[in-house]
Amino acid sequence: MFAVVLVGGFGTRLRPLTNTTPKPLLPLGQRTILEWMLTHLARGEVTDAVLALGFKPEPFLAAFPDNTCAGVRLHYAIESTPLDTAGAIGFAARSVGLHERNETFVVANGDIVTELSIADLVSAHRDNVQAGALATIHLTPVADPTQFGVVERDAQSKVTGFLEKPAPGTTTSVHVNAGTYVFEPAVLDLLPGDAPLSVERTTFPQLVQRGALYAQPTEDYWLDAGRPETYRRGNLDLINGSRRDRDDAVHATAQVDAAARIVNSVIGAGARVAAGAQVNDSVIFPGASVGRNARVSAACVMGNVASEAVVHDSLVAD
Repeated sequence: MFAVVLVGGFGTRLRPLTNTTPKPLLPLGQRTILEWMLTHLARGEVTDAVLALGFKPEPFLAAFPDNTCAGVRLHYAIESTPLDTAGAIGFAARSVGLHERNETFVVANGDIVTELSIADLVSAHRDNVQAGALATIHLTPVADPTQFGVVERDAQSKVTGFLEKPAPGTTTSVHVNAGTYVFEPAVLDLLPGDAPLSVERTTFPQLVQRGALYAQPTEDYWLDAGRPETYRRGNLDLINGSRRDRDDAVHATAQVDAAARIVNSVIGAGARVAAGAQVNDSVIFPGASVGRNARVSAACVMGNVASEAVVHDSLVAD
């Protein structure tokens, strides 16, 4: 099975970290956001993934020199101009011939962190196809639906309304578009891939009008890692027991002085933490350093923190 993974965004909310590294290639535990996503796709029997690239394609090509990750074969679709979500899906799908293969395929947003079972979502979609579905979207409940695409559905899980970032009080639904979809090849008729087009604002409403959009809500772990606070939480959740998936807090190649104090933090490969330093609730990137007697809390450090410095609630660039 193929998947289209949308990784062409600018990552503006995570600047300055994303000035040099695309958001999906930022660390998540001891892997990257994209590596975790491809691991879950592989568990769901995805064999091939086409990365829909735009901004900074070169780091993706360099990160996977053998064109594989987590056992998934990688393909690349590089946009010459930004095509938005639906445009990118259509362009990427056609680049690997999905419009000719007549096969169901998965679509995933590249900054989503989730433990959703892809296999279960595909199975639910195949059941929905019997009722006329062309697409099934994963839903997750949130406390504040005004920041997301809110989905309203009937008792048969057919989507009856798709409201992008609705004003407070305009819907009773707390379930939002969680960024993973299963499409029938016929959906590509609505995704020409030759001009900017939004799947949330254009394609999904068209499918709702046809009665062909279904939804699958779950309570699985889910996180939009595109903001500083959620990106940091996504890292820490891998080491604090909040998830089924776990990862090492300190990489085996990190150099942490015996006189340093590390609390609820991720320390990446080759990172250095000097004597007397304290690191709390933070992410220290591979190759980064924290100097002697420095204090780092609630921060993500890609670069270097000088000795005696105090860094709190910050993103430290290369």
